Amino acid sequence: MQEISSVRFTRECEVTQIPSGQRMTMGVDTPVDITQSLGGAYTVRSPQGLFRVDASDADALGFEVPNEAKQRESGEPATEQEVWGSLKQVYDPEIPVNIVDLGLVYDLCMDELPDDGGKRVQMKMTLTAPGCGMGPAIAADAQNRILSLPGIDDASVEVVWDPPWHQSMISEEGKKTLGIA
Repeated sequence: MQEISSVRFTRECEVTQIPSGQRMTMGVDTPVDITQSLGGAYTVRSPQGLFRVDASDADALGFEVPNEAKQRESGEPATEQEVWGSLKQVYDPEIPVNIVDLGLVYDLCMDELPDDGGKRVQMKMTLTAPGCGMGPAIAADAQNRILSLPGIDDASVEVVWDPPWHQSMISEEGKKTLGIA
């Protein structure tokens, strides 16, 4: 179990309300309790409810912005294995298991872009529930993680519902984390 810590926003910050997925702004000096910190993103609790703070805004909570959330640098194009590794840093803010181990990523295709030598990644994923308001935020986090990798110039993440997600899709590692192994 992760220890809850209390902090105050050091600057104004855009956050995503959980579970509705609505975006809003938290003001400077707003007190919050950090209830989860996985993959560089934070789940915080305030009197207004639960919110997700993106990894790129970690400094608003007084933490260093992780390297993968900073502007990407050029270099050798990422491999498919590195893309999968990056996706293991994307979490549903209410579940302490990454989207890969939850079994939410259904398909990942990587190919070369015709003119510039960069790569394109196309991904299909689902959510644990069709009404999940955080779906767009989770899909955007996955897309941003992919685009932060070197040599990836285009990425699309499509949320699909077929086949429907079921707990049997969770990896053994994910089941251990959730205590259902």
